[in-house]
This record gives sequence, C-alpha cells and structure tokens, in this order.
Amino acid sequence: MGRSSKDKRDIYYRLAKEEGWRARSAFKLLQMDQEFNLFTGVNRAVDLCAAPGSWSQVLSRKLRGREEKGDAEVKIVAVDLQAMAPLPGVTQIQGDITKISTAEEIIRHFEGQPADLVVCDGAPDVTGLHDVDEYIQAQLLLAALNITTHVLKRGGTFVAKIFRGKDVTLLYSQLKIFFSGVTCAKPRSSRNSSIEAFVVCQNYQPPEGYIPNMSNPLLDHSYDVDFNQLEGPNRVIVPFLACGDLSAYDSDRTYPLQLDDSKEYQYTPPTQLPIQPPYQQACHLRRNNLLSKEDAPSASNNNPDSEKTTPGWTS
Repeated sequence: MGRSSKDKRDIYYRLAKEEGWRARSAFKLLQMDQEFNLFTGVNRAVDLCAAPGSWSQVLSRKLRGREEKGDAEVKIVAVDLQAMAPLPGVTQIQGDITKISTAEEIIRHFEGQPADLVVCDGAPDVTGLHDVDEYIQAQLLLAALNITTHVLKRGGTFVAKIFRGKDVTLLYSQLKIFFSGVTCAKPRSSRNSSIEAFVVCQNYQPPEGYIPNMSNPLLDHSYDVDFNQLEGPNRVIVPFLACGDLSAYDSDRTYPLQLDDSKEYQYTPPTQLPIQPPYQQACHLRRNNLLSKEDAPSASNNNPDSEKTTPGWTS
C-alpha cells in the first residue's frame, strides 16, 4: 500500500489535494452552493467546528473573491476547539460552541452585526454503534443550532451535517420551528454508503417571544411561551435533494490513477498537515519503537519541539 492507494480509492481526496483544498469535504459545500446559491448576498459568515478548515477555505475563496470585485466588506469567523492553520481573510476563534462567550466573541468580530450564513460540518468520532453515533451527532447539531440562534440574522441560512437515522424526523421538527425552509441535501461527494447528509435551513424566523439562552436545552418544553407544541402529524417530512451533476465523480467508485491519457499521474502531498493531532504521542512511540514497552515516556518529555512539529508525517 503506497501513497497512491488512497488517491485511487477516493477520487475526491485526490482532487482536493490537486486543487489545494485541505479536505475532501470542501466539495460538499461547493456542490450544495451550486444547488442552493448559499453565498448569494452573504457578507458575514460563520464556520462552526471548522478544523482543519476546508469549509472556511471555500468561504474565503468564494466570498473574498467577490469582495475584490468591489462588493461589500466580507468577514468570516471560524470556530473550533482545535487549533487551525491560518487562512486569508478568516478570523479564528478557539472556543466551545456551547458557551455564550463564544457567541459574544463572534458578534464582536462582526462589530455587533449578525451573520448572514452559519455552516457546521462537525461530527463526533464515530464508535460504530449507530444509535450512539446518531444521538451524539444530533446533540452536536442542536448545539450548533443553539449558538446559531444567537448570531444569525432573520432570513439567514444555516447548513449543518446530520445523520439520517430512524429518529431524524424529530430533528426536522425542531429545525422547522426556526426556519421556514428545511431541506435534506446529499452532495455527490458524500458517499452513498454513509448515512451522512446535510440540512439546509433557509429563512431564519424564530418564534415570537423566543429568547436565545445557552443555559437551557433547545425545545425542552419549559419555556413560558407555548410555541413548542407541534400541530398536525408528529412526523415531519422534508424534501431530499441530491446535489451535484450526475456526470460528477462517484465518491463510492474506485478510479484509475491515470484519469487523463495525456497527463501522467503525479502524487500530490496534502495541502495542510494536521496541527498537534490527537495521535501525536502514538506516532512518537511508534517511531521510537516504544509501543510495546511499559511506562513509555510521553512525546512531550522526549521531544522539546513536539508542540512545533507534527510527528508521523513525511514529505
């Protein structure tokens, strides 16, 4: 298994490196923009759970490119608990999306103005237990929605990852309370074998009397204003839309390395290597043949520059 193996198995991984994207997920946002025109009229955008930064890259290229043509000033804020390599025109906040201080800092960067667009590609480290994974992802989506209610303007758009499980209609019901238009989108670059999809929520219209509050879970039926009672059938069906042309590459198919007969395949290294990845110590132990030894010293004790380098990667 050489360096070219993943390029052959995952066409979007290869294209992301060739086009300078930090991750293949950039194509998901690009394909949804083709379908929904997400960036039209957007001058202030927020990327939640942003690391490693591929969606922030898309926002930077699309919005700042329009700004250079003389449009209004563009401001982009990326939020994540992890550190992220800098991007042109993107302000980074290393913070928790469940904290009110993070929402206040976002608004401060926008000089008191709300955002036009909030996107979130965050997902938990999957366990393989589907019910658990779907529940954790649902809670992450609700956390993203909660902070969105603090920073998004009326009429704004919210895009977030969702796992389509058996109880997904409850999430749709909660989203429909805040947005008049909710669509479940499946980009062509998202594997068909995955339950991953994205909710595109348009025209933010919170219920009358709703006050965003980080201390209370969303829609816990404890508000004084009685707007949580859903009328009609409990099941909410939202439109499902496949994004991307059918002639686009199939993310589940294996392609040959030689796509173009006139152009020889050449390996392209990743655009941006991870910054302080969680597997940093494991890479150090493996490189020094310490995995099988008891009481192995930590990476930070043996490598004084461990915080400045990314072990385990070779150019």
